[in-house]
Amino acid sequence: MLSDRQRFILNAIVDNYIRSAEPVGSRTISKREGLGISSATIRNEMADLEELGYLEQPHTSAGRVPSTKGYRFYVDNLVKPQHLSEEELVNLKQLFADRITHVEQVIEHTASILSQVTNYTSIVLGPEIFEHRLKHIQIVPLNDQQAVAIIVTHTGRVENTLLDLPAGIPAAEIEKLVNILNSKLQDVPLWQLRQRLYREVASEMRRHVEPYEEMLVTIENAFKSESADRIFLHGRAKIINQPEFRDVEKVRDLFELLEQNDQLMQLFNTQETGLMIRIGQENSMDVMKNCSIVTTSYYLDGKPVGTVGILGPTRLEYAKVIAVLDYLAIGLSRILTDRFEGR
Repeated sequence: MLSDRQRFILNAIVDNYIRSAEPVGSRTISKREGLGISSATIRNEMADLEELGYLEQPHTSAGRVPSTKGYRFYVDNLVKPQHLSEEELVNLKQLFADRITHVEQVIEHTASILSQVTNYTSIVLGPEIFEHRLKHIQIVPLNDQQAVAIIVTHTGRVENTLLDLPAGIPAAEIEKLVNILNSKLQDVPLWQLRQRLYREVASEMRRHVEPYEEMLVTIENAFKSESADRIFLHGRAKIINQPEFRDVEKVRDLFELLEQNDQLMQLFNTQETGLMIRIGQENSMDVMKNCSIVTTSYYLDGKPVGTVGILGPTRLEYAKVIAVLDYLAIGLSRILTDRFEGR
């Protein structure tokens, strides 16, 4: 447990670092009202907080920055609810005032407004994105070069995707492929199809389907579209507006991640509902070790049907992001409920 003074100092360091992106020294902390202790005492407390793992010293200077553990303590114990500004509320209220008929348009507009208001990269997963599971797949040749992949979910949703076939592939090979896919992928969530294709289906295809490599690429392309229209990402470039990400070499892998829908699905699907905050090294992917993700659920008739979230540096304005996400999630839930109840 941290003492009240240590909590105050840690809170001050996190607040200052979020605003400035510069290591925070004892002199900066001593200027805060209500502390009433010397810089020397503050330095001792900062050294103790560093030893306890809440702070890090990135350089030989006296300044400290929060560690993942420090941010976690801040988020769980110190961050205070923030009231949104009048301008922010006007932008958010406009989203729900616009009469948009299609749910997909509402979701995409939400992602855009979220990125504008927070100045971070936003992501919204469309309704029931984790609910649709594969019931059946069929591949119907149209001619020697093309076929249609028909994907049916257990909810009755049907998706058709045009495929380019390898030259000269016999109908018998297509039939074998379809049998393998239905055997291995039935009841798999649509967003996991590409991942499971390589993990569980590829080896079976290698043994039984010719030409193996060309057909694997063909099926992968069929599965790409299954999540693309249900992931709404805005503000990719905003990540490089943050001082810690201005080195393009450091963010190359991150930009590549933002282009991979299946990876984004894995990243934002926590299998848990409500507000979730993952900070730095709490994320499973190495590319995310300097980032934080904040997500929350939106609902239809009390059931979680989608996710709205923010991706940014660990030096995130947590209080503001939490307030905006909470506002948007409540508004989205209301829109969906009104729409599907016919009001």
